Amino acid sequence: MSIESNVFKRGIIDFDKLESIGFVKNEYGYDYSIEFMNHFRANVHITFDGEVSGRIFDICMDDEYTNFRIDTLMGFAKNVRDEYILILEKIKRQVLIPRYFIYEQSNRITKLILDKYQVSPEFLWDSSPNFGVFRNHSSKKWFGIIMNIDKSKIIPYLNGEIEIINLKVNNIDIIKKEGIYPAYHMNKKSWVSIILDDTLSDDEIMKFIDDSFRFSSK
Repeated sequence: MSIESNVFKRGIIDFDKLESIGFVKNEYGYDYSIEFMNHFRANVHITFDGEVSGRIFDICMDDEYTNFRIDTLMGFAKNVRDEYILILEKIKRQVLIPRYFIYEQSNRITKLILDKYQVSPEFLWDSSPNFGVFRNHSSKKWFGIIMNIDKSKIIPYLNGEIEIINLKVNNIDIIKKEGIYPAYHMNKKSWVSIILDDTLSDDEIMKFIDDSFRFSSK
């Protein structure tokens, strides 16, 4: 994964904001240029499809500088890379609309959690990059995790990618309700999996999230 793809991987570009922060629109997309570290210039390009790429030029040498893309960096090249990433991160904060997950309800629920509890998902595993954990700030305990899995993991004989949220509950009998299943990959005596496909409304799911958050506070 490129440096740019890694920085911008969980969101959608808000094209209406690009020109206001210095991007110039042309027939190929949007271009941004900024000098840094006294004699370098970063050129950042965003296509109309939202793909981000970039190049760095050594102004004094009048030549492209590519060493910053080497995987194992030390010394000066690492400093250039770090400064370039800071430039990308600043752009990201100004123009990226967060989109943490694949499906619409997953992202709506994430926004509701962020608005109510000021908790963003943590992506902890390279092997499961789309698994997002929600952690109680005070206790550091998990109160939810959104995962993309194959439907067969919770509904035998059915296939296809889905997203679920695992939540802790005080009454496991709620699995009798449509859209709620015994927890995938967690203790089935106290956790459930809820499919995020609008079978349950956002309000219904938030009530279960409120309970799980409360349990995680202890």
